[in-house]
Amino acid sequence: METTKFFLSEKDMPRQWYNIQADLPKPLPPVLHPGTKQPIGPQDLAPLFPMELIKQEVSQERWIDIPDEVLDIYKLWRPSPLYRARRLEKALDTPAKIYYKWEGVSPAGSHKPNTSIAQAYYNKMEGVKRITTETGAGQWGSALSLACNYFKIECKVYMVKVSYNQKPYRRVMIETWGAKVVPSPSNDTNAGRAILAQTPDSPGSLGLAISEAVEDAATREDTKYSLGSVLNHVLMHQTIVGLETKKQMEMAGDYPDIVIGCVGGGSNFAGLAFPFVADKFKGKATKFIAVEPASCPTLTRGPYAYDFGDVAEMTPLLAMHTLGHKFIPPPIHAGGLRYHGMAPLISHLVREKFIEGAAYKQLEVFDAAIAFCRSEGFIPAPESAHAIKSVIDQALIAKKEGKSKVILFNLSGHGHFDMAAYDNYFSGKLVDIQMPEGDIEKTLDLIKDYPPVK
Repeated sequence: METTKFFLSEKDMPRQWYNIQADLPKPLPPVLHPGTKQPIGPQDLAPLFPMELIKQEVSQERWIDIPDEVLDIYKLWRPSPLYRARRLEKALDTPAKIYYKWEGVSPAGSHKPNTSIAQAYYNKMEGVKRITTETGAGQWGSALSLACNYFKIECKVYMVKVSYNQKPYRRVMIETWGAKVVPSPSNDTNAGRAILAQTPDSPGSLGLAISEAVEDAATREDTKYSLGSVLNHVLMHQTIVGLETKKQMEMAGDYPDIVIGCVGGGSNFAGLAFPFVADKFKGKATKFIAVEPASCPTLTRGPYAYDFGDVAEMTPLLAMHTLGHKFIPPPIHAGGLRYHGMAPLISHLVREKFIEGAAYKQLEVFDAAIAFCRSEGFIPAPESAHAIKSVIDQALIAKKEGKSKVILFNLSGHGHFDMAAYDNYFSGKLVDIQMPEGDIEKTLDLIKDYPPVK
């Protein structure tokens, strides 16, 4: 029989995370203090993060040990399976081999607990009593709620209002593990109240929800802030996905020619891709595609520049591809991809031409999701469906060229709580949204006087 699933035993689970900063041919531009425009130090981040995570953020060590307490919780679902998508290959009549890492097996149904468990652990070790965060589609919020439950930490989640209304069961999921969740913009913070005064019916954005969570944390001594994507240490925690996958690809007797993942802030893509990008640094010819929505085209249409990570300008200045921190994306169903910026590490690798970006419209993404679930069975989250659209395109290119490419992607979450989106798709209520150039130019005007990236 042909093998469809590739499993690792718990004893084969990676014991270290991979830190790509150790191998970058060119180092990241520094993070700047918004006031002085000079590189920040650990003391600037201490009000928001525990010191161990700050150390990981700037570490140049290639391997960072995973604490035993974190590994013990990981074992609830890790190692996750690698699938050969044989039925999708047959449906597409392609010579390509398609593999996907299935992260929907975690308790929260996505890849996000890979970092939420780690972050909650380090906060607990430093005596933190309360954590605030933001969430888009609810995957990160539910993952952090799960983690804080394990480590007995109070958790408050600012959930982007459009997703709060679109995905009520993700909100309930967050509450089931014990966290408090409010729609953002909210009346709980100055940042939220300011937006509501200007735009009472604002759908919210990840940038705005970040502002609220950061303000909440910065104004309380017992509270730290936790982020589910973008930052270096977050992406590093996700590399357990790619490290497992490398072992499983060896079991399958293949190595990927193309690696694909969706990107909002970047954790999904980075977790799978970075251990393979390390091989590209050494000469491998693998192609890496980071896929985003056409309605929030950060990588494909946003410049590489210094910008804030949030709407209220409370974060340091990050060198990244950005649409401008005041940019409010339209209310598409892939709520986890509605972020104005991109992880500095991914932005840097795009700039250095190790990775390329791609953008798709909403309807073609859902077309791809339906094609996938009717062959493979799993119903993907709208975020992961962006990667699936790119996978299908690459498989059809292989068919046209008559080449047997090996394609690997990260199926980073299930769509069980996204059925309203599928319902809208089937009823014809889903529409394509593509950002007009003028809308992007308006928001980019706000960052034109920031320091240039060298």
